[in-house]
Amino acid sequence: GAGSGGAMEAKGGFVLANLAEVVERVLGFLPTKALLRAACVCRLWRECARRTLRARQRIAWVSALEPGPADSHALVRALGRELEQVHVLPQTVLYIADAETFSGHEECREQKKARKRNSKETALALEKLLPKRCQVLGLVTPGIVVTPMGSSSNQPQEIEEGEAGFALLFPKIDGVKIHTFHFSKDVKNRVFDESKFAEAGLKNNPDLRVVLLFGYNSWKAGATRFLHQIVNPLNEKSIILAGGQVESFTSLTSENGQAQPGDACGVVGLAFSGPHIQSATVLLDQDVADERAAEAAMQRLKAANIPEHNSLGFMFACVGRGYRHYKTKRNMEADAFRKFFPNVPLFGFFGHGEIGCDRIVTGNFVLRECNDLKDELLHGYTTVMTLIHLGSTK
Repeated sequence: GAGSGGAMEAKGGFVLANLAEVVERVLGFLPTKALLRAACVCRLWRECARRTLRARQRIAWVSALEPGPADSHALVRALGRELEQVHVLPQTVLYIADAETFSGHEECREQKKARKRNSKETALALEKLLPKRCQVLGLVTPGIVVTPMGSSSNQPQEIEEGEAGFALLFPKIDGVKIHTFHFSKDVKNRVFDESKFAEAGLKNNPDLRVVLLFGYNSWKAGATRFLHQIVNPLNEKSIILAGGQVESFTSLTSENGQAQPGDACGVVGLAFSGPHIQSATVLLDQDVADERAAEAAMQRLKAANIPEHNSLGFMFACVGRGYRHYKTKRNMEADAFRKFFPNVPLFGFFGHGEIGCDRIVTGNFVLRECNDLKDELLHGYTTVMTLIHLGSTK
């Protein structure tokens, strides 16, 4: 018996050292961190691990919905814990956390005293958890819209009060390029240099499909005018623009280095380029104030016929909406989205102004409605719902 057992072990060792098909199948069950460690075993395992990683092109996310100890934000704890189980290697990360508990004061019931977190330290703690070559864009907003982890069909939550956050993890995706950008207002020059658009890949880019824009320090003098200088040249019928005004941004790293937030006002964002990307947005204006009207807006978004597989939903809402706008009924807009898109995860925030309009870019990238007039993109007391499809996965 002992001899046969030793023979079996020898055969198993031979298989795991020589048969790539078997090794690749076994490694496919490992989360990414464990897979990277396994890649150090030998050359065969390294090549199998690389092929496995290339096949992992589905978006993942980490959500934080429950407050914990005062020493760190829930998103830091959740990301540190859940990254061990993630099956993607993040290339770009968008994280959003609530403003009140990320960098502000909150009274601790047990200690009866205020706590203050340093937003820069919290941001660095999040960045250290991610790969060094990863692009990171971090935002802080008054409220959060997040789909709990586990399944894309989980019910998205509108969290207007309390500690919450999420991190969207984008791996390298064939045919899709995602990059961050940052435009800061120059106090010495009132005219924005539009050549910076081309440098950021936002002009002369025929594959540009979606631009998510986030203005920060909107209360500063000249902030609204500067936002118009950014938005108006990008207001093209072939591009989806969506986003809003956030409290602040805390992280902006890219392959070109790292830019630290300053005291000036400006715009940060993500640009999505690729021939297979499809997208659509709808605007829920001030008159949308009940369930029926909210669902009618989602029907417009559904009519765009954007594939739901490998798609993301974004919700950018005014802080004045939510349960106060819908007469104490909570989660109204997220529930309406889930009714029409049962398998698309939804993310976003409550902010200080919204960017977007009704616009559809279909499979052949010809708009259903097209006129010579520019759409109004800057709004208040509205909600912008956006659907982005990143192409079919293998």
